[in-house]
Amino acid sequence: MADTEAAVLIVGGGPVGLTARVLLERWGVPAVLVEKHRELSPFPRARLVNVRSMEIFRQLGLAARITAGAFPPEYGRIRFRDTLYDRDFATSAMIGVNAPVPESPVTGAVTSQDRLEPTLLAAADAPVRFGVELIDLAEEGESVVAFLADHRRGAKTRVRARYLLAADGASSTVRQRLGIGTAGPGAMTRFTTVVFDADLGRWCARQPAGVYFTAQGLFAPLYPEGGWAWFTPTPEDAAHADWSELVSRALGPVAGVRADVLRVQHWEMSAFVAERLRHGRVLLAGDAAHAIPIVGGLGMNAGIADVHNLCWKLAGAFHGWAGAGLVDTYETERQPVAHQTLRQAVANTHLMLDVQHRRGDQLRTGEAAPSRIELPWSDRYFAQLGLVLGVAYHSGAVIAGPSAPPEPSDPGTDYLPTAEPGHRMPHLWLTRTRSTLDTVGECFTLLTPDPARWEQQAAAPWPLRVEALPREHLDPCGLGPHGALLVRPDGHISARWRDRPPGDSALRNALATVTHSAPA
Repeated sequence: MADTEAAVLIVGGGPVGLTARVLLERWGVPAVLVEKHRELSPFPRARLVNVRSMEIFRQLGLAARITAGAFPPEYGRIRFRDTLYDRDFATSAMIGVNAPVPESPVTGAVTSQDRLEPTLLAAADAPVRFGVELIDLAEEGESVVAFLADHRRGAKTRVRARYLLAADGASSTVRQRLGIGTAGPGAMTRFTTVVFDADLGRWCARQPAGVYFTAQGLFAPLYPEGGWAWFTPTPEDAAHADWSELVSRALGPVAGVRADVLRVQHWEMSAFVAERLRHGRVLLAGDAAHAIPIVGGLGMNAGIADVHNLCWKLAGAFHGWAGAGLVDTYETERQPVAHQTLRQAVANTHLMLDVQHRRGDQLRTGEAAPSRIELPWSDRYFAQLGLVLGVAYHSGAVIAGPSAPPEPSDPGTDYLPTAEPGHRMPHLWLTRTRSTLDTVGECFTLLTPDPARWEQQAAAPWPLRVEALPREHLDPCGLGPHGALLVRPDGHISARWRDRPPGDSALRNALATVTHSAPA
């Protein structure tokens, strides 16, 4: 076997693995990505980049490119219809996607995964090897060895890496090889995605949406320039199905529309969280760590948040300014979020079923078809903005304040900005176009109204930038005129001093604590 080496081996070339590759390159960590398929997936799959993921892509300089290939904001809406040709009997906006929200400098986007992945692939230069499948792995001392089958060349290779990041999907080979179990409902049902072309503008152009829920399945426009997908439970005799006929029947009894089927994919919807996200030097992310039902568009976005949390920690271990304990905090911080996300997705599914049941009851009682029904939620799409922006971490990578408020058992509908340690740094405008969130990503950031006082405290060897915080933002951040916030590279607050530093070594001690390293 031929041997190669890498600081990090990424297994899986979906949006989570590709985002990890961009993040690691930004941090100067040599990585190699392997993907068992011979090319990027041609299927739309995930279709929502939520507001938090777009904040991450803004930090990477990718937000404008992603938005350019996405639908305009008015598509950030779901519509409920009996058939695609009927009037809406209910509709709801996707909060943070259909319009800007004051809590973020960006807006989420409706775009297909096969439109997103090429942008991510082009955003980094680290090696990508398509058609290469992991078949086994073993830990040897301070490294993990991956045994790979190169299907293009018909050869076997071996990669020795300091860490292996498994982003290889819900049926993860890595997770199975390590014997890591899962908790949750597991496999739920099989679905089929049918990609087709049809002229449906007459019924949809004036009432755009990212998703149309009908009694015959979900219809979704794929790209601004055209194309559609139909998501439906897989029929029993799927191998012999006439998909053009099935799509035409699902569209409804309207003559003159022909569905030209381009691709068909069968897949299984699962719901679980891995019992462990770390096994030695192997770390699980994305669907390998948590399979999330599709309703609400949380799955891919949770995976992007996983690697955003993890990659700066791997960089600290690689460059030597963090101890091994920092990587341990990945599982501590992200596994509870995975469980919260799974609960939210299950709740979303129940909400969708509730809408369909209400409509069924309405039709059975003989009410007129155009009648509207009241949705079982308010103006917040599936009550998830609190989960998307309100995640709080509790671990050794956060120095909790002495009077931190108790954390609610589950985030609700509303996101309430707070500068408490562990929470995402609130978005506050520093200039007309620059947010507090734009100060993070490359290193630790110290936000303070008194930069001169804090710059006297040396921070080497940790990467740190000191940024001036305008005094009008002191109250929202809970700071006095000499206070400061220490913000991690992933945008979460790791420490807060409400007023002047308690000593000349306060900052260095905090950085040492957060990174699990000894003060230099």
